[in-house]
Amino acid sequence: MTASDLNTLTRTWSGSHGTEPFGELDLRLTDTCLRDGSHHKRHQFTATEVHDIVEALDSSGIPVIEVTHGDGLGGSSFNYGFSRTPEQELIRIAAETAKRAKIAFLMLPGVGTKDDIRAAQDNGGQICRIATHCTEADTSIQHFGLARELGLETVGFLMMSHTQAPEVLAKQARIMVDAGCQCVYVVDSAGALIMEQTADRVAAVVAEIGDQADVGFHGHENLALGVANTVAAARAGATQIDGSVRRFGAGAGNTPLEAFIGVCDKLGWRTGVDFLQIVDASEDVIKPAMPEECELNRMTLMMGYAGVYSSFLKHAGNAAERYGVSGAKILLEAGRRKLIGGQEDQLIDIALLLKAEQDKQAANA
Repeated sequence: MTASDLNTLTRTWSGSHGTEPFGELDLRLTDTCLRDGSHHKRHQFTATEVHDIVEALDSSGIPVIEVTHGDGLGGSSFNYGFSRTPEQELIRIAAETAKRAKIAFLMLPGVGTKDDIRAAQDNGGQICRIATHCTEADTSIQHFGLARELGLETVGFLMMSHTQAPEVLAKQARIMVDAGCQCVYVVDSAGALIMEQTADRVAAVVAEIGDQADVGFHGHENLALGVANTVAAARAGATQIDGSVRRFGAGAGNTPLEAFIGVCDKLGWRTGVDFLQIVDASEDVIKPAMPEECELNRMTLMMGYAGVYSSFLKHAGNAAERYGVSGAKILLEAGRRKLIGGQEDQLIDIALLLKAEQDKQAANA
């Protein structure tokens, strides 16, 4: 197989959907920094930051921008962290600011409600992204039904996809599509997948749902494989791609969207995004809004290594500091327990057990 054969995409966005305001696209990109980046910023986005980021991304040619609390509609809470600015207000500001980009919002069944979906649409949201653990797609059926009734575009997230075999994900994707989902994402929530594992999972979902829906991929950088995994996903048939400019996301961050766009340009894959403009947006607009850079370090690497949900990073760090124990050990145990989103409270339990063990060892020294 030649390099040219390898880089010829078997499925493209425009091949299924025709032209959009952004022209012919091989891959349709979604920037998630105003949702996934909310974890990194502890949900403290201001109205001005959201306006400026949406304006910059929209001008660069990003076709979809996701805006919500990090844990989706209704996520502002004691368990997940309170938003500085109400998420519905941020969705409204984003929708009013964007000239071409569609505004997407995330909801998790059990966290958000049907009324939250209706409110998000009233505030200008156009794409409803519904996320479940990758074995619990059946919990999304009623929400997809409502979203389609409302005329929203629908996307499904199979979170923590590294924990299940490709054939299991394919069956779960079928449940979502039958419920009204128009694009199913393989979501590497822990940044734990390695290239071939990504390709196998995407290919299995493509084989199951065929032309009935699109397939997408959402990556994280916890093993520094975000771009590599995303390229593998596109080659395997994913036509919708998530990432965050400057990696602005949970854990070590998401697939760095500006880097992936540069790679796409070099491979001849059309994204509709101006590379120079998106790099300028990264430096001039996104960076000032970040509390610090998303980086690979002891904690974030442990998340990819142990297969831990990326949004656990700040919670694990808080527990480690509070009880004087190792954050890395908390994450290792979380991985051993196979914790999923919504089980953040168990990080406290793990920290207390580590503290007790630590105190016992100190007493016997």
